[in-house]
Amino acid sequence: MDVGGIVLCGGQSSRMGQPKAWLPFGGEPMLVRVVRLLGEAVGPLVVVAGPEQDVPPLPAGIEVVRDEVAGRGPLQGLQAGLEALRGRAGAAYLSSCDVPFLRPAFVRRLVDLLGEHAICVPRVGDHHHPLAAVYRVEVADAVARLLSENRLRPFFLFEAVSTRVVGPDELADVDPDFQTLRNLNTPEDYDAALRDANARQ
Repeated sequence: MDVGGIVLCGGQSSRMGQPKAWLPFGGEPMLVRVVRLLGEAVGPLVVVAGPEQDVPPLPAGIEVVRDEVAGRGPLQGLQAGLEALRGRAGAAYLSSCDVPFLRPAFVRRLVDLLGEHAICVPRVGDHHHPLAAVYRVEVADAVARLLSENRLRPFFLFEAVSTRVVGPDELADVDPDFQTLRNLNTPEDYDAALRDANARQ
């Protein structure tokens, strides 16, 4: 099965105070970094942006699609991304654009664990991580129903279709510190991530 990737960057970045997609990280905008890392594990890739959002220049072959409506959260972006991949991939790994430590091996592990399920989502730290999960393309139909009912929480989707929940013990060998799940919401998060990245060099 071909597995593509979807990177969401249409959020408001209100707590960060500036668009996360453009934040410099390791010599490149953060969105470009996440696309590059995700592309080491899956493809084709689709970036989902807000209706009027500017995004950094992306490598050739990366499609940018738009949320139909701004501000409806990750299900809206997932819907747009899955529809863009329909006919080109059987499933897709969904990521936010603010995970600069994403590990391709983590993505590959979740793809391997999908099996016959519709969704494969990690549950680490007592909660699910819908923005680090694998979704079959046909899940788009269930997402559309939830959006039409204004039921916007990803957990509603997990209840609606066959979902494989992956525990930390199944992921620790490919990402011991779960850095793939480390997203940056505030300037303090960003500064700490930059310090950690520099310390690793």
